[in-house]
Amino acid sequence: MAINWFKYSAPSTFYGLAGKLVPFFAIPAAVLFAIGMYIGFFVAPVDAVQGEAYRIIFIHVPASILSMFLYLIMAGYAALGLIFNTRLSSMMATALAPTGALFAFISLWTGALWGKPMWGAWWVWDARLTSELILLFLYFGFIALHASIDDPRRADRAAALLAIVGSVNVPIIYFSVKWWNTLHQGSTIKFTGTSMHIAMQQAMFVTLLACWMYAVAVALVRVRSIILDRERTTQWVSELKEIA
Repeated sequence: MAINWFKYSAPSTFYGLAGKLVPFFAIPAAVLFAIGMYIGFFVAPVDAVQGEAYRIIFIHVPASILSMFLYLIMAGYAALGLIFNTRLSSMMATALAPTGALFAFISLWTGALWGKPMWGAWWVWDARLTSELILLFLYFGFIALHASIDDPRRADRAAALLAIVGSVNVPIIYFSVKWWNTLHQGSTIKFTGTSMHIAMQQAMFVTLLACWMYAVAVALVRVRSIILDRERTTQWVSELKEIA
């Protein structure tokens, strides 16, 4: 039996679907994060060069990847909302922004903890660090710009333009270690293979999957709140409040 997914493009129908999906992402996220941390901190061996300090990568790398990935997804939703005037797309972009900002902050914070023993400094104006900091400011700018405009539709359009323009920063972050002479090390895991111990790889990928599932769960919870706020004058929200 075919499912008409287009009906879920309406906020009223997506609200219920999002509520049902949250546990399917939130629970696995918690379990996978616990597994990833156990493998990373108790099973993975000590790095021959960096010692115990390298274990911060099991948080730093997933956070960095999610900070870039979520920005592109946010910009994509914002573009859909801008081009096709779809309300739910704009709501999803708004819902993703705080989580993306959180991962960008964690990336910078854990990078500082890793950089101190490796470089001897908490912060350097390295190409990748600087572009990641710009990404955090872009998230903050998106959130602040959206909040500063009273009309939600005008706010969606203005924030969408910022998100789309700011997306050019993501490839700059990714390729910065190749384009410039930078202190930040290059990618450890490549398509051509890796020298990482299998336990290190397992911890990295499990934690990355956990962060992705967490991001989806939180975005779904947040978009439900946004839907209720935006649709508060509609009949279906009034009926929902009466039932509750």
